[in-house]
Amino acid sequence: MEKRRFGRSDLMVSAIGFGAWGIGGPAMAGNTAIGWGRVDDGESMRALRTAVDRGINFIDTADFYGLGHSESLIGEALKSRPDVLIATKVGHRLNADGSIALDYSRDHILSACEQSLRRLQRERIDYYQLHSAKLSHLQQGDCIGVMQQLVKEGKVRYWGLSLSTFHPEPEGDFMLQNGLGHGLQLVYNLINQRARDLIARAAAAGYGIIARMPLQFGLLTGKFTRQTRFSEDDHRRFRLPPHLLERALDTLEPVWTMADAYAASKTGLALSFVLANPGVSTVIPGIKTEQQALENSRKPVRLAESDIEQLKDRYIDEWDPLLREMERAG
Repeated sequence: MEKRRFGRSDLMVSAIGFGAWGIGGPAMAGNTAIGWGRVDDGESMRALRTAVDRGINFIDTADFYGLGHSESLIGEALKSRPDVLIATKVGHRLNADGSIALDYSRDHILSACEQSLRRLQRERIDYYQLHSAKLSHLQQGDCIGVMQQLVKEGKVRYWGLSLSTFHPEPEGDFMLQNGLGHGLQLVYNLINQRARDLIARAAAAGYGIIARMPLQFGLLTGKFTRQTRFSEDDHRRFRLPPHLLERALDTLEPVWTMADAYAASKTGLALSFVLANPGVSTVIPGIKTEQQALENSRKPVRLAESDIEQLKDRYIDEWDPLLREMERAG
């Protein structure tokens, strides 16, 4: 597994990491699904250990994934692996009525950090992220101060910001302009290439870049059909309704001949496109099973520059209009 330096830090991260939202299980915020449906904890543990055995050394989670369950599984599976780097996030919690609250207060972050450390069975967090903090939170400043405090106290090695899915620039630019943090997490894949310019600017400024959602909720694995439907405890039920799923499948069909030309799987092509961006430090496909750990840790293919440019052109002509529909769906 290729290792890449995470920005200007001393972290050497596997080019392919482990996205651990899915293993959190079928959590709900009131009547809204915030997970990926039912999972088997034993299978999740095997997936984590297999991924690490395959050379993946970077695990990305959040205290909100499964309302702590994802962190607990990682702690149990990897407590004896200090060579594995753990990134987690803070800032989301549930109100008493089950609704989602964004909380970047000093007290909440300090308390949440201690709870994450206990669940992860670690003395410090390698990379701690503000989970989708908005510009107003950053400008207010408390969350920045407490993240810097946690670094000084040794509970966190490095910190950064996980950016908005559809509009990453305002908060990303604020971080860059003020020289804050050490990294950014953002969405970057074939369908959603909105962060391409931000990646280049952030990497040039010495930030580590985590590319999330490289498979766009599974669309880019080629495993969905027009008949695919999601359970009520799977957030994709409202994010990928049938009409959007069908349109996405239609726009992707011509691309898969490129995967065949490289003798790559559809997943492999999608991951290879993300890793072809020189600013990306690591890409974190969601992994829930041992088989996915094996599939997602395969060596990426080297794409010809002409093919990369073709895929960028398709984003402008076909996928950006689709992405605007996805944004309206949530």
